[in-house]
Amino acid sequence: MKKTFLFLCLTAVVCGTLVFGCNSKSGKRDFLNVSYDPTRELYDDYNKMFAQHWLETTGETIDVEKSNGGSGAQARAVVSGQPADVVTLALASDVDVVAAAGLFSPGAEDPESDAYWQKRLPNNSCPYTSTIVILVREGNPKNIKDWDDLARDDVKVVTPNPKTSGGARWNYLALWGYALDKALAEDGGLDAFKSGKLSQEKIDAAQDAAFEFTKKVFTNAFQQGMQSGARGATDDFVKNGLGDAFLAWENEAILAKEFAKDGAFEIVVPSLTVKAEPPVAVVDTVVDRRKTRDIAEEYLKFMYEPQAQELIAKRHYRPYDEEVLAKYRDKFPETKLFTVDEIFGGWKRAQKEHFDDEGIFDKMLLEFAKTVK
Repeated sequence: MKKTFLFLCLTAVVCGTLVFGCNSKSGKRDFLNVSYDPTRELYDDYNKMFAQHWLETTGETIDVEKSNGGSGAQARAVVSGQPADVVTLALASDVDVVAAAGLFSPGAEDPESDAYWQKRLPNNSCPYTSTIVILVREGNPKNIKDWDDLARDDVKVVTPNPKTSGGARWNYLALWGYALDKALAEDGGLDAFKSGKLSQEKIDAAQDAAFEFTKKVFTNAFQQGMQSGARGATDDFVKNGLGDAFLAWENEAILAKEFAKDGAFEIVVPSLTVKAEPPVAVVDTVVDRRKTRDIAEEYLKFMYEPQAQELIAKRHYRPYDEEVLAKYRDKFPETKLFTVDEIFGGWKRAQKEHFDDEGIFDKMLLEFAKTVK
């Protein structure tokens, strides 16, 4: 365990992505938020806002630090010993990994318990949401209009790897849900699927079609290599010129457009996509050991306050607060959304069936390998 943690620490220092929440040399209490790749800019700003809020509220000056990486890898790092006071990860199943390791209060890993971590804060502990869109190059040279176009042989797709990236798992499920809806179009699409009235034969056939479609899109991505995290994939597409289409968090796509500033990229909003719900949680064993529970709990609660919600919107995430969301409505195009709970039975089931070892994505990986010449 110690060797694993040391390796993670050394790797992160080299990459410049990890800042440890150890005892501050200045004598101030410090605090560490372990997060996923696309939140770098959001938490750069939020940490400053929160430190000021804490100072004004309590009179105490604190050091607020963050760590970014692929969401799945970040969860495993916390389990291996990274001292996260809070985790703000890409999806619930990654927080479940932390809960299953016994780092939350007793019972927090039990969905039936009152202490279940996702019920501690509003909106299933999600102070903001997002969705998955397609980023294309200026003029949309491959004429990409919807998910269907990503399965064409002439389209090179960029996405991170679902085994390590929470964002990539959202990408995968967005594709799967779209294909499922299309396969069931004559019967009413996802609405009919959610009704529970379709025959098992029709459901099985639709699931097979979704498998083949998702596999084809990821084959187009696998042939170019997949980064471990969303920000690495963004760099591949934006800075390194790799690919024709980038499957991205909405906020990452908007940031890429802002980074270019010359119309180099366009955003294609699919006709149907997934509602991405990134959750947050206090890591009980860490905050009790480091005596930072008061900071950690306020850090997450304050994210729901209007001024923090405004910041979230400005950083291109969809805020939980309906009034703030309405104020920034023009930033977030309307599209049809589905949730993981509705279509995949929740993240625990989706993780087990699709992304765990020997799951559906592993079966795809074996087939992807056959396409490499």
